[in-house]
Amino acid sequence: MSESPSPAVTTLVQSLFVQHAAALRGFVVALLPDFSRVDDVMQETFLTVTAKAASFQPNTNFLAWATAIAKYKVLEALRAAGRQGPVLSPEVIETLCAAEPELEDSEPLIQHLTECLDHLAPQARRTIELRYRQAHKPAEVARLMGWTAEAVYVALARARVALRECIERKQAAEA
Repeated sequence: MSESPSPAVTTLVQSLFVQHAAALRGFVVALLPDFSRVDDVMQETFLTVTAKAASFQPNTNFLAWATAIAKYKVLEALRAAGRQGPVLSPEVIETLCAAEPELEDSEPLIQHLTECLDHLAPQARRTIELRYRQAHKPAEVARLMGWTAEAVYVALARARVALRECIERKQAAEA
């Protein structure tokens, strides 16, 4: 029988989750190619983190603990979806998770990326949305936008350059 967490521990764990939500979301996005399921996985991760609050040791690495839970929630989502579309194999996910990237360092980068996406031209933003958030292949993006596949490749390349330059400007302004 699992012990019930005290309200103080539950509150601590929930506030740590909120504090590290951007890093956890970045982790989930990196592993889950279907952006439409990211919010569901984040919700499931939050619920599990809250339910398992009693097993969290205060003054330890919360992000590592929550990331491990998120990894299992990603794997569950992939199994539930029947692995439709392009996905990483569980072995690749395990390998990526073993690398233990510094997720906290990615929070400013994610913020900059979000801001830069908002400044893209509408067509460029839609192309990025279809390709990366909705995980459509370039040929499918071309069909949806009424373009040729070559036009999609050019638009994506230009959008990536614009995003990179925007992020670099924001990072330089911070320094």
